Amino acid sequence: MRISATGAEGFTLVELLVVMAIIGLAGAAVVLAMPDPRGELRQGAERFAARVSAARDRAVIEGRDQVVWVSPSGYRIERPETWPEGSHATAKARVRFDTVGQTEPVDITLIRDDERVTIAIGADSIHVE
Repeated sequence: MRISATGAEGFTLVELLVVMAIIGLAGAAVVLAMPDPRGELRQGAERFAARVSAARDRAVIEGRDQVVWVSPSGYRIERPETWPEGSHATAKARVRFDTVGQTEPVDITLIRDDERVTIAIGADSIHVE
């Protein structure tokens, strides 16, 4: 801070520019640290794998077939669901669990931007790769 010959106090231009630069850097750090508001693709894939696993369990417990429909825009087990925002499946698929929980193996790949996650649904396991 500088005191002028008239006794008035004030900040120099250099001091103001330094403060502005610090505020700009702090703002940039906050923006870069923010997570993707769409959520993580892996979380969406794991949620899908858990729901498919529950459908397989229902097929065994209830003694009736359960069908999972998969499309590029989402999936349907008992009600339509959508993939996480900005993501899509690579293809359509139909996963049918019989009364003992068996199905033909199916791999479903979710894509968002340059990220890919594959859900492998097998006769005895469901896992996210």
